[in-house]
Amino acid sequence: MKTEAEQWRDDIIALLPRLRRFSFSLTGSAADADDLLQNTIEKALSRYDQFEQGTDLDKWMFRMCKNLWIDEWRSRKVRGHSVDPMDYQNEQWIDGEDIAINKLGMSEVKTAMNKLQDEQRVIIFLITVEGYSYKEASIFLDIPIGTVMSRLARARKALELVLSPPISPDDIANGNRQRSPL
Repeated sequence: MKTEAEQWRDDIIALLPRLRRFSFSLTGSAADADDLLQNTIEKALSRYDQFEQGTDLDKWMFRMCKNLWIDEWRSRKVRGHSVDPMDYQNEQWIDGEDIAINKLGMSEVKTAMNKLQDEQRVIIFLITVEGYSYKEASIFLDIPIGTVMSRLARARKALELVLSPPISPDDIANGNRQRSPL
């Protein structure tokens, strides 16, 4: 028979893949997503005593992750982003996630998603990828449902514009000034 703490730990472990995908949707970078995921797990484990039984663990963890990313993003704006080239010297990088996405023919979608505003990328992820309802997304992000719906609509429109082929001069000459539908 598992103790309450052991069950809580197991529930967090089961949540890791979804939480990592959420981290990636926030950061747009695999390395930053891994750091954010680690920070989220560390914070959750250190706050076990503050977790109220009956609270939805998913929502608690997703909100914690989002808040940590907001804090990180704000601090980066203040201090700026820097990269030490020595960190990457003599390293051979193989990003399995990128390889898998390219094999699936989804590189355009990934590129398009990275062009979205952060708030739009997160909404698309929660609703489309994770399958949460508008209400659940509004709770995760602590915003009204109407805001979720309008951000989702804007995100879908932005994705459509990014993914649609550009209008060619021939199309304009032939009187077709609209992009092809998806």
